Amino acid sequence: MRINIKCSSAIHVLLIIALMPEDVKVTSEFLSSSVGSNPVEIRRLLSSLKKAGIIDVARGPGGASLKKSPEDISLLDIYNAVDPTSLDNLIGIHNHPEPQCPFGKNINSLLSEPYAEISKTVREKMSSINLDQLCKRLKEMEPEITR
Repeated sequence: MRINIKCSSAIHVLLIIALMPEDVKVTSEFLSSSVGSNPVEIRRLLSSLKKAGIIDVARGPGGASLKKSPEDISLLDIYNAVDPTSLDNLIGIHNHPEPQCPFGKNINSLLSEPYAEISKTVREKMSSINLDQLCKRLKEMEPEITR
């Protein structure tokens, strides 16, 4: 199973918003060229991030800005903003096991607890990583980013 790519796209967008010079208007068209996505998809991400209180978006060509400090935005915050339910089913269980089979009739019960623990661990780790840490790492990788 894979975590939805919306989270990675949202992080990409937020890194740009956080690190672009303040005189650059960060618009959906600008973001879509970097993300490699349609501006409509970027606007959907921006809308989700705005509803979550992570960014502000000025109407028209005004651009986007962070509403919170990068230190206060965790990967889990971002993930919950753009895909709030996928972590509940991080690892899927097949839908039609044989109910007469001793393995099939018990597989869902058997796996529910360990899968819940895995989901909890993923959430905890995502909570421990914030946008500021990613900004700093990106600036180490790309020293020309100066903001």
